[in-house]
Amino acid sequence: MRQTILFLTVLAFNSFALIVPRSMAQHDPGRDAMKLLVQEKYKAGEERLAKPPRSQNSPISEAERNFVLAILNCKQGSPDRAIIHLREAVSLGLPIERIQAGPRKLFEPLKKDQDYAQWLSGKKKVLLHGPMLSSVTDTSAEIWVRTAEPTTISISVKRLNQSDRMQEFTAMTLAKDDYTGIVEIKKLIPDTEYQYQVFINGQSQTDAIDFRTMPKAGQPAQFSVGFGGGAGYTPQFNHMWTTLAKKAPNAFLMMGDNVYIDDPTHPMTQRYCYYRRQSEPLWKKFIASTSMYSIYDDHDFGVNDCIPGPEIDEPAWKRPVWRVFKQNWNNPGFGGGEEQPGCWYEFQIADVHFIMLDGRYYRDREGGSMLGPVQKEWLLRTLKNSKSTFKVLASPVPWSPGVKPGSKDTWDGFDQERDQILSFVHANHIDGVVLLAADRHRSDLRRIPREDGYAFSEVMSSRLTNVHTHGLVENAKGSEFVIGYNEKCSFGLLDFDTTASDPTIRYTIVNIDGENVGNATLKLSEMQNR
Repeated sequence: MRQTILFLTVLAFNSFALIVPRSMAQHDPGRDAMKLLVQEKYKAGEERLAKPPRSQNSPISEAERNFVLAILNCKQGSPDRAIIHLREAVSLGLPIERIQAGPRKLFEPLKKDQDYAQWLSGKKKVLLHGPMLSSVTDTSAEIWVRTAEPTTISISVKRLNQSDRMQEFTAMTLAKDDYTGIVEIKKLIPDTEYQYQVFINGQSQTDAIDFRTMPKAGQPAQFSVGFGGGAGYTPQFNHMWTTLAKKAPNAFLMMGDNVYIDDPTHPMTQRYCYYRRQSEPLWKKFIASTSMYSIYDDHDFGVNDCIPGPEIDEPAWKRPVWRVFKQNWNNPGFGGGEEQPGCWYEFQIADVHFIMLDGRYYRDREGGSMLGPVQKEWLLRTLKNSKSTFKVLASPVPWSPGVKPGSKDTWDGFDQERDQILSFVHANHIDGVVLLAADRHRSDLRRIPREDGYAFSEVMSSRLTNVHTHGLVENAKGSEFVIGYNEKCSFGLLDFDTTASDPTIRYTIVNIDGENVGNATLKLSEMQNR
């Protein structure tokens, strides 16, 4: 069950150098080929596609191969061959939305072929991606979608199994936002089941979809939140999204490496990876009824273990990557917006405060900061002002010392800043702080003893769909191993009960088959300064 820990040696780099990625880590020939095609390395891209993936070679893998070959032929000026590959891809199961989403500019000239244009016209859809349920509160929710053309989206909402009059909410999708739009739903009742349906031009685009509002803000409640990272493209593990849907957490936190891109300078590669995920039927069903939140890590922001530096627009790819990320997720906030781009934000469920951190945009080795001064000031102020029973402090990389032996990519590389944050918690008598993280391809619970206050518990999980696995680290200087699992893909489930006399968080490790393979209960009384 337990596997050998993989040690990686990282070469020296300057303050914002991009480290050469282990591009084959998730065995993804489609993504790897795209990275070559955007650089016009056509022969190398074709050779990469010719190699069968190490993962199960299913019909969808052949569909993907044909889809990327169509892109290659378009870029080489061979539209007839591109059309042949696109037709073959669809016959093998490729969702037609993939072709419509694009690359749009690359595929548009193909419509000059009348037979192809007629074939596509008979299959095309209006709603390409989504709906994605996001930012659900006790009285509101948001629905994200991507459409084929700029249009008005209408969402009809009513209470489940009630004779209420339908409420209707609208928004526009815009080409400048990559044809995405967000519909805000208001005036909902706390802790209540609703149904919604998506309409475009008066035509229903979905069946009725159920969701539940959050318990009343600031009040004790019982609810569950799932979390995990490490979601590489591995078709044989797509049923993870069905397992998650069956567990039906109130919310799910995508904690980084949500898609593996590793190509920050080419938006076409980034969009290829996002479109592929967003077209997966099982993923679409899961996100339609679960409130989704996300932060990024190295593989979906830069490349492996990247340290981009403290500047907003240096390297020049940082802001464009952030904008593509924003177009494909819908969070309550994105750092400081255009003036201070990033992916930090906060939200609340009942009397639990979630504080989501950006561990990449401003990561600065020379300055000794993972967060940068603006985000760190926001974090400390947010922690100090929080009145919630539990404060969940979510980082894309582990807080616990020693969990990635020999590496400085975790908070081990920024130990003074880590100590400043944890000491601030104790110095300001902030109770109920729980640490959350991803990055390591396994699920863990660890404790970080502190001389100046209570020990911090850290829950970790980052092998949602990845093939690659990291071994358990049971002996590490500075942190204590409690439970761990790495035999199969897994995620973390947090069951909160703040109605109890001693409020609790039950952490359960759930594998891809829906089996509970480890659990532990954390108590508020263990997270209090005495």
